[in-house]
Amino acid sequence: MTVKIEPAAGASCPCCLPRRGFMRGLAGLGAGLGAAAAAASSISAQAEPARHTGLVIDCHGHYTTEPAAMLAWRKRQVDAVNDPAQSPSPSDVKVSDDEVRASVSDRQLKLQSERGISLALFSPRAGGMGHHIGNARTSLDWSIVSNDMIHRVASLMPKNFVGVCQLPQTPGVSPRNCTAELERCVKELGFVGCNVNPDPSGGYWTDPPLSDRFWYPLWEKMVELDVPGMVHVSASANRNFHATGAHYINGDTSAFMQFVTSDLFKDFPTLRLIIPHGGGAVPYHWGRYRGLAQDMKRPPLSALMGNVFFDTCVYHQPGIDLLLKVVPSDNVLFASEMVGAVNGIDPETGHAYDDTKRYVEAAALSDADRAKVFAGNALKVYPRLPDKLRAAGLVH
Repeated sequence: MTVKIEPAAGASCPCCLPRRGFMRGLAGLGAGLGAAAAAASSISAQAEPARHTGLVIDCHGHYTTEPAAMLAWRKRQVDAVNDPAQSPSPSDVKVSDDEVRASVSDRQLKLQSERGISLALFSPRAGGMGHHIGNARTSLDWSIVSNDMIHRVASLMPKNFVGVCQLPQTPGVSPRNCTAELERCVKELGFVGCNVNPDPSGGYWTDPPLSDRFWYPLWEKMVELDVPGMVHVSASANRNFHATGAHYINGDTSAFMQFVTSDLFKDFPTLRLIIPHGGGAVPYHWGRYRGLAQDMKRPPLSALMGNVFFDTCVYHQPGIDLLLKVVPSDNVLFASEMVGAVNGIDPETGHAYDDTKRYVEAAALSDADRAKVFAGNALKVYPRLPDKLRAAGLVH
């Protein structure tokens, strides 16, 4: 709030005012500052909504603090891409339980506690999946190493993490090649979902769209196991597309349009796919997609809502507000992606950009809808999750 002191006639500035005029100006300034302080206090009070203390499931967490030995193994593997005889075996990774605990204690566990997040669905680093590197064997070995490490994190800290797996995808190779590792992760390691890369080429989109029968063996296995998939690209190998600022959003948006223009969910009515990062550009252009569907004589977007879901990895309040206004609350799952793409403090709020729980708490939702976004929807979309929570003592 700005308080202006008007000079008396003939006075060019407040410094030239008569003493009485100057004192009156100070009094006015004091009153103005008091009003400004009150307004600021009111704004501050509005900016701090009631904290949600119920169950909070973060459906989008990545292992971005991997032990050094795991990263060293990957470097050896990548260095040996052209000399397979030098490639390490998955069993060569040696990491102690203490190293596993230490890798998440200072970041993920600390932030979960500070922010009031009950548990995270935890998967390997998305940008590290690197499906465009090497061949199918490269991808399989790296997926085994990555998924086994996620299993160790979740086994050591079951109250904080539940596993979601990386698939051994390779450009041009049938997704059928992924089904054995998916089944291993679900049946043997207790994982509740998977990440599906719609563009294993890393930004060149050389494989068919997700609606093509090329992908059907994977969809069939996911339906059989009753696990959902998060549609999540990996690193960008195309310098035109910044990984987290463009390639990720491209992948999210492209996947949605593939769903709009296909009959995928007629063939797989129980398949559930989560589009991360708030759906990319989708909520902002919801009218465009409604109009395109109408022009192409496709079903309305509401027809997709039994199969397609969105997360809350959107890092400002207006974005979350738009997402929750446009997309039905039954189709939004809480997520923060921490520790992930954006780690800094927003100077406009003083809070971390990825503290998305604050945004959902401040959104114009009923308590019932807020509870669904924070946990209820995840428990429905990931039907293997309730048993994991009961086993961990998080729910009865």
